[in-house]
Amino acid sequence: MLNAIEERIPTPERDPTKPPRMYIVRSFDVNKPGSPIEKLSGGVVGGSILQGIFRIDDEIEIKPGIRTTVKNKVVYEPLYSTIVSLHAGGKQVKEARCGGLVGIGTLLDPSLTKADGLIGNMVGKPDTLPETLWRLKLKVRLFERAIGTKELVKVDKISQGETILIHMGTAVSVGRTVEVRNDTITLELIRPVCAEKGARAALSRKFLGRWRLIGYGIFEE
Repeated sequence: MLNAIEERIPTPERDPTKPPRMYIVRSFDVNKPGSPIEKLSGGVVGGSILQGIFRIDDEIEIKPGIRTTVKNKVVYEPLYSTIVSLHAGGKQVKEARCGGLVGIGTLLDPSLTKADGLIGNMVGKPDTLPETLWRLKLKVRLFERAIGTKELVKVDKISQGETILIHMGTAVSVGRTVEVRNDTITLELIRPVCAEKGARAALSRKFLGRWRLIGYGIFEE
């Protein structure tokens, strides 16, 4: 089985010298109810490392961060913390690399990480993460039929003004199409994403009140 997977989807080569990055797929508060303040542990985030190496005592940044309001305008503020523990393969380690799931213990207020509150964010070293984006230009490839529709509905081209659901990394957002040119669309998002050029986004359209996968887009700028 593993040999067949490797033949069709070979394990990519990893460069440990690249700045470390991880998509957050879980975040939680490990403290038991009623724990005294002096014994509280910081919030924990978990996910799969995309590149580089995380080590205990590393300073980290989390983007886009948390939603807040500044002068009646909604913004997302990055979070900053320090790695105090790392768990991989069911044990505590001093450093973590690509492959498998990793739990990162931080000094963040656990109220920020509880109940998967930070899903969709990216973790890395300060000033190394991609830009936080409210607007995405995507080169789109649509499927012939919408995935998950009983009638195998044909997928029409995306039109200007249409609302599209996107999944990029672990981030989920809804965007309104503000420009369509051939196979390229521009979306304005209701929730920003942290992404770099070449990142892929799954695209879904609503059919009979349900979102269905219709294709994917590659982030251009």
